[in-house]
Amino acid sequence: MADIAANRAAAKVRVRRAIGRHTSDPAERRRLFTALKTGRWAIDPYLARQMRRHWQRGRNRTHNQIVVRADQHNTRADVRGRLWLAVPGLAQRRMVRIPLNTTVAPAGTLRLILREDRVEIHYQIDAATMRTSRRACGTGTVGVDKGYTEVLTDAEGEHHGTGLGTLLSTESDRRKEKGRARARLRSIANQAALRGDRAKAERIRENNLGTVKKSRRDRVWRARVRTETFTAVHRVVDEAGTVVAEDLTKTFAGRRPLGANMNRRLAGWTRGVTAEALASVSERRGSVLVHVNAAYTSQACHRCAGLGRRSGDRLHCTWCGVVWQADVNAAINIQARAGDPDIALHTPHRRVKQILLERADRHRTRLPVQDSSRPPTAESETSDLLSNEQ
Repeated sequence: MADIAANRAAAKVRVRRAIGRHTSDPAERRRLFTALKTGRWAIDPYLARQMRRHWQRGRNRTHNQIVVRADQHNTRADVRGRLWLAVPGLAQRRMVRIPLNTTVAPAGTLRLILREDRVEIHYQIDAATMRTSRRACGTGTVGVDKGYTEVLTDAEGEHHGTGLGTLLSTESDRRKEKGRARARLRSIANQAALRGDRAKAERIRENNLGTVKKSRRDRVWRARVRTETFTAVHRVVDEAGTVVAEDLTKTFAGRRPLGANMNRRLAGWTRGVTAEALASVSERRGSVLVHVNAAYTSQACHRCAGLGRRSGDRLHCTWCGVVWQADVNAAINIQARAGDPDIALHTPHRRVKQILLERADRHRTRLPVQDSSRPPTAESETSDLLSNEQ
């Protein structure tokens, strides 16, 4: 109620400004201000319109779920040991019974979500109970970088969840071909309807343009992506007591022209699933998740802080002339950001770029003059990459 009152009071401030622009008559302003203050604005047409315009209220478009109170449901087992959940129905004194596929009875307030022919039951569990039986986490500090071909890459050069890229690319390409086929069938149905053959159009829509199989496949694919992601995060937490990562809940400021195929695949990128896995697994297993500023972590060389040129999974440093594995380099930068005194979590990216350029200049002035006829070899690059300078 306090939030509603504060929201309404904020709307009245904007309405007062609108009244000042609406009329210059002191008597009319006094009348409108009085009606707005005393709560009689609903009977004044002008004030009612202004309040509807400036008082932005929430709108609920949920149509497939209900909430059941803790004292309005019960769970019983049949003779075969299968659990059944009973919730109130529309008929008086008649409960709706739902078979469960688990042996754990849900407790507390329930949220029932109807998805096609399945009912999902969501409820809260005690986090303290989970922590008593949690798996132990590691003791080190590990910086991780998100990826597309793999879920995470740590600062030690190890890739976790390497099957993610295959899952995303295969499903994206399959959806592309399937979408083209469905578009052709939809065009045939529309043409048949224009010719007057509505029976053919209805048969195509009923038998060829349904969403039951599509939704079932999407559900299985999402479950596989979540399994791959959570398994990768568990592998990281096995070694890390502190996980350093960028904030994956933030949106990208801009988009790079990567081509139609890559943009389509990146559109299905599960950044939200990775963020959820990092937060959930770290909390359950007792590790610490530290978010850092991710500006230029994928473009800056971790050794000299100079901005390099990214080409696929390789970063060409134009300052020190070394080629790094891009994801490992970004993970090292992310891990170093946790203790960086100059770059905080909310430091603007322009300021971050300025700091990196200043560090690169200082690093270049300290380097000895090298013979340009002897470029760095692959062995030296590999040894530098695995050294993980701190």
